[in-house]
Amino acid sequence: MVGNTRPAGGTGEAVARATAEGADALRGLLDAPAGAELREAALAVHLRACRGDREKAVGDVLARLARRDLGWSAAEADLLLCRLLGGEAGVAPHELHLRFTGLVPLALAACEQAGDFSRTHVRALRRIAEGLRGHGQDGFGPLRDRMDALLRREARVDTDLLPRHVLDGFDDYGPAMRRAHTELLAGPGVAAFLAHCAPMDRPRATLAWRKRAAVLLDAAESGPEVVRRLLEGIAAQEEHRVNDPDLVGMGIPTLASAANTSLVRGLLWAAPSIPDAWVVPLVGAVALHAGTGLGGHGGMCRSQPLATAAVAVLGECPAERAEEAVAELGRLPRRVVNRTVAKGIVRATETVAARAGMTPSMLRERAVPDLGLDARGVRETALGAYTAELAVREPGTALLSFRGPEGRLLKTAPKEVREARAEELKEVRAGLRKATALLSDERARLEEHLAAGTSWPAADWQRYYADRPVTGAVARALVWEAGDGAGEWTAGLPERSGGGWVLAGADGTARPVGADDRLRLWHPLRAGDEEVAGWRAALLDREERQPFKQVFREVYPLTPAERETGSYSNRFAGHVLRYGQARALMTGRGWAGRHLGYFSDGDSAELVKELPAPGELPVAEGTRWRARLFVDMVDAGAVSDGVAALCSTDQVRFERRAGAAGPRGAWERAELAEVPALVLSEALRDVDLFVGVASVGADPEWRDRGEDRGHGDYWRSWGFGELTAGARVRRETLARLLPRTRLADRAELTDRFLRVRGELGAYRIHLGSGNVLMEPSDAYLCVVVDRSREARRVFLPFEEDGGMLSVILSKAFLLAADDRITDPTITAQLRRGR
Repeated sequence: MVGNTRPAGGTGEAVARATAEGADALRGLLDAPAGAELREAALAVHLRACRGDREKAVGDVLARLARRDLGWSAAEADLLLCRLLGGEAGVAPHELHLRFTGLVPLALAACEQAGDFSRTHVRALRRIAEGLRGHGQDGFGPLRDRMDALLRREARVDTDLLPRHVLDGFDDYGPAMRRAHTELLAGPGVAAFLAHCAPMDRPRATLAWRKRAAVLLDAAESGPEVVRRLLEGIAAQEEHRVNDPDLVGMGIPTLASAANTSLVRGLLWAAPSIPDAWVVPLVGAVALHAGTGLGGHGGMCRSQPLATAAVAVLGECPAERAEEAVAELGRLPRRVVNRTVAKGIVRATETVAARAGMTPSMLRERAVPDLGLDARGVRETALGAYTAELAVREPGTALLSFRGPEGRLLKTAPKEVREARAEELKEVRAGLRKATALLSDERARLEEHLAAGTSWPAADWQRYYADRPVTGAVARALVWEAGDGAGEWTAGLPERSGGGWVLAGADGTARPVGADDRLRLWHPLRAGDEEVAGWRAALLDREERQPFKQVFREVYPLTPAERETGSYSNRFAGHVLRYGQARALMTGRGWAGRHLGYFSDGDSAELVKELPAPGELPVAEGTRWRARLFVDMVDAGAVSDGVAALCSTDQVRFERRAGAAGPRGAWERAELAEVPALVLSEALRDVDLFVGVASVGADPEWRDRGEDRGHGDYWRSWGFGELTAGARVRRETLARLLPRTRLADRAELTDRFLRVRGELGAYRIHLGSGNVLMEPSDAYLCVVVDRSREARRVFLPFEEDGGMLSVILSKAFLLAADDRITDPTITAQLRRGR
């Protein structure tokens, strides 16, 4: 595309002299006959106008030139367009908006006369014209009509050259792909195929469009490879500011210009006609990359149009590719939180599953790869004289080790392997990363099944859970229940027995898993207090960790106060949270909604989460539930750079929808007493997590913020008040752990505190916030500590990596030896508090 904005020097100087001499001299330039000299003069006048010359004579000359047939070439038409838009524009965007009807006509005339032109630029000008209508400028209607007529013209396709609007230079993606794949893009038939894909400006392609795309793709030399390389390029493209016109001046980063976004959408819809194995995973990779929020998180996608299209393509996969499609769709919800895309993911998953005649859960279970692991959960790769061993172990961890020729096990790759087998070692390490990511996905999926109460026939459970090398490493570390249909369920940890499985109970008994049994994950909400205590004691005695909090999971049954309020819960209302941290937690747990803040959506918002439905239920059966959490921005002082810094919590409400209503059916408000106990408990557990982690009361340094602190009464009431469900589980766990430590004779548990006796005094550590009070004055002691070596040696069944349980134990070990504390910030407080 031509980018030079400078006309010939002589003509430019002549125009400058004529402008200086006055209107008559400038108009005299029009007396020249049509030809190269007059076109150069027109280019020079246009350039002066773009650079800010607002003389009436300049505008008059431009208007008259735009009405003449000057014999413009395609290169000159592109030159005029490039001055208006893009990285080489000679006019600022806001100036173009103000002077649109004066600067654009000459460029449109050149396009009409040249016959070929940059459709990317004309489409962009058309969007600006539509956006500016009603802004007080006359003449938009005729200009829009002319642009529409230009865009209706059939684009010229040279069999040896890409059309100029394909992979344009309005972004980083287009030029990068042209440079990287020059020979591939020049292959016979490629230009015609890409020209067909380029105008795809809708999220879905028609059947007729797809049929034509398949014909052109089949006729293109290396057509499938072109699709693959261009989709790989967009899946790896970093977000950046593109040169598309921006009417509101936000300049939000994205992956590609509007034209190249349309092209990629066309490639996505053309891809399913390719039978190769890479197609579905690559479409899934585009969906994940485009749907992920800017900067790697949040609800503003890198490219919502591309994410929406990729998700829709996955939803159109035929039955023979259904497992792959559902596996890719299943990866998205943890990273893609944009509400529009998330709704599309649900629809696509349900659609492709129905096409295959299965539930989405059943399909996902069948699609989990085994990564080449054997029955032991190990994959061996020969690297010369050494062997790399990738192992997946309970409760769901991936390990990579190396075995030498003499059988010695090494934790890191030896120098000989690093130097002589670098490429093979790279593949082995890539396998470790893939296993780690897959285990993370399986942990999340199984936790969803726990929250939903999914049950499986014994044969499916054994085949897709207990016997699977990857999923099994997670599943076998969890407690399951088996029932024979008579209403009795027996819980246990899975253990192999001959050719089958038994569930080993906490009391040492073992129940065989029968062929007619159904199995589900054990949940403490359905168990009695004695059974829950037995399982917690058993896991502590065996020092067995679980892939997520199951046995030690908090439960939230309906309270009398909630029966009184009826339709909403105030259990967690009135807490002051650090908004950024809370928002990240909410997004990670699947809660989506508007942002708070001056530059966002205002002073209040609702966060919504659809609770998982049991995995064995077909889409059209059962009832779907969702929870709504209301949050408010605290005050104007809680705003920094236009984004809320603090928010307060309010009500939690629930809504339901019949499965038969489909993903677009109406949600109806439900009374709390009508909400299934598991749904209620799991939703409130999330809200408790937000409060427990993000509350300002959990910040040990909040007290020392001076005038900027604020909310001191709330900080004291939360930081030393009644225990939440999570804190009560923490207290119960400490009661079992403390006798095993050297703190046994120096620590005791009260209703809300862990009391520790040091050499210099006694201290109370709150079991909810971790805040510390010194006795007898009850003076606050600010202690911010890393985990001590002694605390790290204590087995913790949960929160072992910096959670509140480990923080409390670290503080307890520190204060028990208070005479050995050397940190001056702590010793100074100890002296003042005595």
